[in-house]
Amino acid sequence: MRLDKFLCDMNMGTRSQVKAAIRQGLVTVGGVTAKSGEQKIDEAVDEITFRGKKLQYRKYVYYMMNKPKGVVSATVDNTADTVISLLKENCRKDIFPVGRLDKDVTGLLLLTNDGAMAHRLLAPGRHVDKVYHVTLEHPLSKSDICRLEEGVDIGDDIITLPARVTVLDRNEILLTIHEGKFHQVKRMLFAVGNGVVNLKRISFGCLQLSAELKEGEYRELTAAEIAMLSQEE
Repeated sequence: MRLDKFLCDMNMGTRSQVKAAIRQGLVTVGGVTAKSGEQKIDEAVDEITFRGKKLQYRKYVYYMMNKPKGVVSATVDNTADTVISLLKENCRKDIFPVGRLDKDVTGLLLLTNDGAMAHRLLAPGRHVDKVYHVTLEHPLSKSDICRLEEGVDIGDDIITLPARVTVLDRNEILLTIHEGKFHQVKRMLFAVGNGVVNLKRISFGCLQLSAELKEGEYRELTAAEIAMLSQEE
């Protein structure tokens, strides 16, 4: 990899900024001051410092976020803040959300720069479980629950895959779905004559939303969580 690309990937600045830092003698490779951004490095082996700070390269990064209301699950948006805007300045610039949560929905969102993993997790044929905590306008009847668990017509060409309903309280359920259709949970509840007051995703595949994460906060996935995601693919 070129040295200037490595530094950009590590979010040390724009291409022109890192080249300027190299000219100023602020970058070393293997203890030797770098002379050019075009210098080839082995990012997995070479010890590289920027302004005296040692940089550890990772090809892929993975974050769990507790998405708050009012932000969109996108990298850029012309009208609203995005989940990417919540990341600290030292985070990689190539990160994107895996799938989406509606603007008014909170909860677990996976952020990464691993496009291959994201593609596999979102592939329609994978049927990765997604569990939502749903506050309803009114309680579900037994027949409503049966319909949801058998699959309902939400206006698409085919009915939804069978869901799983766990009743927590009169107006609160856990709803497990295996697809990611547009506004799916809201449309499923509307199909049985109900409405959604509040919606929060609490799990995505093997990932469980960390209780210590407040809305808008995020953390890196553990090695064990990354390994489980890879096995789930």
